[in-house]
Amino acid sequence: MLPATFKLCAAISYRHMRSMTGLKKNALVAIHHELNRLAGPGPSNWISQVRRRSSLLSSRVEEEEEGGYSEEELSYLKQGEDALQKAISILSLQDGWNLETVAANGDRVLSKVLPDIGKVFKLEVMMEQHHDDLYRELVGNMERMGEWNPNVKHIKILQKIGQDTMVTHEVAAETPGNVVGPRDFVSVRCAKRRGSTCFLAGMSTQHAQMPEQRGVVRAENGPTCIVMKPCAEDPNKTQFTWLLSLDLKGWIPKTIINKVLSQTQVDFASHLRRRMAANVSTETAANVSTETAYAC
Repeated sequence: MLPATFKLCAAISYRHMRSMTGLKKNALVAIHHELNRLAGPGPSNWISQVRRRSSLLSSRVEEEEEGGYSEEELSYLKQGEDALQKAISILSLQDGWNLETVAANGDRVLSKVLPDIGKVFKLEVMMEQHHDDLYRELVGNMERMGEWNPNVKHIKILQKIGQDTMVTHEVAAETPGNVVGPRDFVSVRCAKRRGSTCFLAGMSTQHAQMPEQRGVVRAENGPTCIVMKPCAEDPNKTQFTWLLSLDLKGWIPKTIINKVLSQTQVDFASHLRRRMAANVSTETAANVSTETAYAC
């Protein structure tokens, strides 16, 4: 059902079909039914939230049509929605995941091979921070990720479309020993908040401002998605899930790719924890300084 659903949605992006209102409505209804099916009996909270709000897609399409978006912008908006829905469908699959690695603190990476996509990786960790703080760091401060994640040289936002969608250029650092050389990605990213659950989904795209660069391999990603939702036992903690799907290109043995990607996810969780701890320390120091100034 999913491939047919997204082919139907993709048709909407073509200029000569955009006026076919019935086709749009059929696509949106199909996505809504697909989310219902994927959730199944006893759906998880975040799937339920997305499913209950899937009707918002319809109003979003109408807003886009009336909002003066260009054909290119509408295409990016559609790509972002597709990345989010594809990622949700993958994450809702409960069976067939294989354990890749488990860190000493319980962080774990699982993998699954999917038709037409290949091998995808899923990081599952518990973060001590509130999901709002994590969302603010990963979305609001996205371009600063290179400051704290050594696996990323830099991220630049090339274009913003509306409130939720952006096109970015990311340069990934080479691995130790240059086993995997530098790679770059041009991605469309879709940031959403659905109730208490936050999403950051993405997939590869093209952008006129960033053609392929000499000396850097243009890799492809997607669908990818970070999901942040409050822990049931302690809402100040966050269940953090990162779905990763990458094609690094080049002649790299699969055993090396699997090791690099799973380790990259584990490392990311560690770097993010350190970043969030540093943010708390900085805020605490600033508050102490402010209180001291007032006291004087």
